[in-house]
Amino acid sequence: MTPVELSRTVLRAVRRAVDEGELSVAVPVRAVVTPPGPGGCGDYATNIALQLARSAGRPPRQVAEILRPHLAGTDGVTDVAITGPGFLNIRLADAAVASLVREIQRGSYGHGDALAGQTVPLRIPYDVRAEVVADAVVRIVATQGGRAEVRHAEPVNLRPVPASEDPTPLGPDAARWALLHPAGHDRPRITADHLVQRESNPLFRVRYAHARTRALTSNAAALGYTGAPGDVRQAEGIPGAPGDGPHADHLLGALADHPHALSVAATHRAPDRLARHLVSTADALLAFQHTVLPLGDDKPSAAHRARLALAEAAGTVLAGGLSLLGISAPDHL
Repeated sequence: MTPVELSRTVLRAVRRAVDEGELSVAVPVRAVVTPPGPGGCGDYATNIALQLARSAGRPPRQVAEILRPHLAGTDGVTDVAITGPGFLNIRLADAAVASLVREIQRGSYGHGDALAGQTVPLRIPYDVRAEVVADAVVRIVATQGGRAEVRHAEPVNLRPVPASEDPTPLGPDAARWALLHPAGHDRPRITADHLVQRESNPLFRVRYAHARTRALTSNAAALGYTGAPGDVRQAEGIPGAPGDGPHADHLLGALADHPHALSVAATHRAPDRLARHLVSTADALLAFQHTVLPLGDDKPSAAHRARLALAEAAGTVLAGGLSLLGISAPDHL
């Protein structure tokens, strides 16, 4: 089940509560579904109860209590918990997790219609950072069904803070990252830090994470198995890792947030939002990667095949995101 499908599921739960006279509200057009925040649990969370509380004339947590059984009884949902003032935290069945992986495998994951049929005018100054940002925005807007047109004209409506130095010596990939990763109101740092291959460099982590997914596929093939979407949480222990178990959830949450990150980057003309999301996804993948291959004399299991498919899906998202930013995703680093 993808975030878009789950959003529709949440709205259907609201509709059932209204039809049965439990709530007296107008069913909203959209339900926001995101990975759980601090204190949350499960695969996704929604603030729909907080959104409806005022019009329902009830406390948000009471609205959440009304909606909970309607969500919990849905195919593909295994559990719904209420946290905080009324957030609904949803845990999906393994089949729903596998569905997300398959959706990514089909291609164009995260592409939507937030800007369908719209023309987005980008009027920029003669500045290298503005040029690079506009170039990325054109591609990101296209993922949401829109078309961006770039012109050097007044009044300017896209003016990121210029770089204080020429980024060209960094090379094309590091230069673009240096200009795109900071928010538009922040001045980019043009330093050799963008070239070092260590964990302190976000660009390195993103590209390295992608390369690791390629290596995992190769190593699994040498062991005689390939990826197959399925139950990634089964027996997910990592020797020496505290609190074995949350790694798959973190990666699933990052992947689930990809459509939202693309939509926000497109509507706000902010490729930095996509860049930061790629860093989060890479970090989640690097924490998860150690569960993919069997250890010692263990034989590959269905869980290993499922984890490999999830890692490969993460690699697809990382490569696609880097491509939207105009940055290469090498198979080896």
